[in-house]
Amino acid sequence: MLIQPNLTKQKLSQNLPVYGVISTSDDPQLAELFGLAGFDYYMLDAEHGLIDPAQAVSVIRACERTNITPLIRIGPKDPKLVLQYLDAGMMGVMMPGLETVEEVKMLVDAVKYRPEGKRGMGISRASAYTAYSGTSAPEYIKFSNDNTMVIIQFEDEKLLPHFPAMCAVSGVDACTIGPRDLSLNMGFPDGPNHPEVQTVIDRAIAIMKQTGISAGITAGTRADAARQVARGASMILAAAQSLVFSASKEFLPEQ
Repeated sequence: MLIQPNLTKQKLSQNLPVYGVISTSDDPQLAELFGLAGFDYYMLDAEHGLIDPAQAVSVIRACERTNITPLIRIGPKDPKLVLQYLDAGMMGVMMPGLETVEEVKMLVDAVKYRPEGKRGMGISRASAYTAYSGTSAPEYIKFSNDNTMVIIQFEDEKLLPHFPAMCAVSGVDACTIGPRDLSLNMGFPDGPNHPEVQTVIDRAIAIMKQTGISAGITAGTRADAARQVARGASMILAAAQSLVFSASKEFLPEQ
């Protein structure tokens, strides 16, 4: 098989924090650079970025070469699209906008093979084209189920009444909080620094910890990442554009 052990999932299972990058770019060199820098995972953003499964393959190969876990964020609630990214070699899927237990189960079913889900089996890159290689189908199926990740998102305060049940769905590994969208949905377009937003974030993290899944959240700086880990988050996500921009500003002379 071509997919590799999910080192990000392994670290989270050991209660260790992981650090990743989310990017709307399908440039494999960018993924390689972040992998060489030491990030744990690289998440292609196919919600806001114009990235299809064919474009993702080169990025996945770059991630595999530099030991950074390839993940994907998908906007549409489309199990067939999830299947295409996974068959290309993605090791996990993050999906925003899920609002019910049934929708979360749909994502688990799309990511996992039976008996954990309903993912269809095909001759794919991820399995090293099983029918023509030495890997048996049962061996590949078990490895894939053990190593792929299901990640939901929390971006709306209105989810709180249903959120414990959503997090408790079997097969869910993590939930990532989107502070910007959360603050916007709460009526604060200027950002998430308002006490009301931070209180909701703390409540969401507490629910994740109670249900035994990893809490993810975005962070802009090393100090911000440390604060998020201290409050209970373990899956830290930085925007590639912000990292490049901040490093560029730090390098250039002050204007």
